[in-house]
Amino acid sequence: MSDFPASPVAARRLHLMRQRWSNLLFAHWPVSPELLRPYLPARLEVDTFEGQAWLGVVPFTMSHIRPLGLPPVPGLSALHELNVRTYATLDGVPGVWFLSLDATQPLGVWAARTLFHLPYLHARISLKETAGTLRAVAERTHRGIAPATFAATWTPGAALPLAQPGTLAYFLTERYNLYTAGADLQQSIRRPELWRGRLWHEPWTLREATLHEWDSTLVESHGLPTPLGPPLLYAADPLDVQVQELRRV
Repeated sequence: MSDFPASPVAARRLHLMRQRWSNLLFAHWPVSPELLRPYLPARLEVDTFEGQAWLGVVPFTMSHIRPLGLPPVPGLSALHELNVRTYATLDGVPGVWFLSLDATQPLGVWAARTLFHLPYLHARISLKETAGTLRAVAERTHRGIAPATFAATWTPGAALPLAQPGTLAYFLTERYNLYTAGADLQQSIRRPELWRGRLWHEPWTLREATLHEWDSTLVESHGLPTPLGPPLLYAADPLDVQVQELRRV
């Protein structure tokens, strides 16, 4: 579970990067922890809620990207992203573990793989809003990686109450750390090295979401079975994010 709300001191930490996340949809399925165990390094524990692990697919737009002390760079300050994730803990500290992060900005993919050791992959992604309904379409283009496609259409609905500690919504969305072990997932799960990244942002404003279309091979591209049943959905309002630190643990 997350350690938010952070103290005012944490909010003022020296940040590496600022970003804005918008057009975001959390889509999750319950799965057995044993199914995900081979996809995590030995040092990480699969994080569970009432004994159940969760597998997520999250499309969103990242904009206003700028490193510490620098203005946004035209043409490099925005991208669309589509990640496959689960949740893990190390020494009791909860975080996100990414199986893949498909993204549209080639330089951003290179930087994330090289500087942040994250399994970012090149992809073509469009994410557009029409009359309050969002549609994301993606095709992975990364060489040497299993192909994947994605198409989803959803409409955000009414705002939900602020997620509270101990609830499933809080477990799935209020995550302020990430773990990574390298840009190549299959190699990284065999390495002892781990990094923990720290994020800071206000709590999510979550919304109901109505799904009109879902056609994806993202999960299957990792050799995992197709998730069963419709996903648990939360749409989210835009928010500003600070990437505060990345430390070897």
